Amino acid sequence: MRAARLIRMALLVQSSPGLTAVALARELDVSKRTVIRDAQALQEAGVPIRSERGRTGGYHLAPGHRTRLTTLHPTEAETLYLSGLPTALRDLGLSGAADTARLKLSATLLPSLRAAAESSVRRFHLDAPAWFREPSAPELLPELARAVWSDRTVELAYARPGRDGTPPRMVTRLLEPYGLVLKAGVWYVVGRVPGERTGRDGAWRTYRVDRVTALSPAPGADEPFVRDPSFDLASHWQDHAAGFARTLLRTTVTVRLTECGLLRLPDVADPAGVGEALASATAPDAAGRVTLDLPAESEDVAFAQLTGLGADAEVLAPEGLRARFREHTRGLATLYGAESEDQR
Repeated sequence: MRAARLIRMALLVQSSPGLTAVALARELDVSKRTVIRDAQALQEAGVPIRSERGRTGGYHLAPGHRTRLTTLHPTEAETLYLSGLPTALRDLGLSGAADTARLKLSATLLPSLRAAAESSVRRFHLDAPAWFREPSAPELLPELARAVWSDRTVELAYARPGRDGTPPRMVTRLLEPYGLVLKAGVWYVVGRVPGERTGRDGAWRTYRVDRVTALSPAPGADEPFVRDPSFDLASHWQDHAAGFARTLLRTTVTVRLTECGLLRLPDVADPAGVGEALASATAPDAAGRVTLDLPAESEDVAFAQLTGLGADAEVLAPEGLRARFREHTRGLATLYGAESEDQR
């Protein structure tokens, strides 16, 4: 365990000279004191690692020194071919480059390691899109990915979804695109509004890429924007994903559910709203039914979701949605009632 940590520490210092003891402790998931002890152990083992003070300080290897600890373990070689999603690389327009990189990597591996790496492709396949959804890459995704790679501020036209069945509204936004996220087959771009440097939640924006209808370089932005060095895409997404999902639920539907409907609700409704809805549920009435407030993206979405519960769900509000269910029910009664009469 410690030997593996010492090797990783030496490789970190070689690849990123100037890492402080605090930064190394964070990367290695140990204490600062452990980092200092490990540095001493590396020195005793002949690795010329040293700590320097000042603004450009941190840990460094002696000039010209490179470790010879880069030989891959078979398990490490296997995981290399699982480090990317084939569909994601294709969507980003990088599948050709990834294939070439894998060929170059394979050529540098020992024959035994090459076989171990290639065997993972035959045993594992990562399929990002959700079930029952035809995967389709947004047309502007490769261009947006290039802006992310090059730190270029962009001006994008975005179809903001309407509320309760109203048509989308076109808006134009300037954005410093920090990263792209693939979530359940849907691409999102995470970025910061130029000029908002406070790091507050309001400075960051998340947009669905398939709703971006036009993309161009921002007027007057001739140089790359300066990235916030403290920004971490994975941490940002994890911290804000739940809140972002909740912001999509702009409508609240009051619904009365049977016991069966309550059990089936998580199967049809948005997970971000189900927990909140269950927390608002009343005690069961004499018939065993509960009333709750269900957050939904829109009345259209709520109608599609709750239709799947059939007679186990009764919409109480808003009145427009309740009227829509009455009309739907009459249509079904007419359709199946007429069919029953024809079969007599």
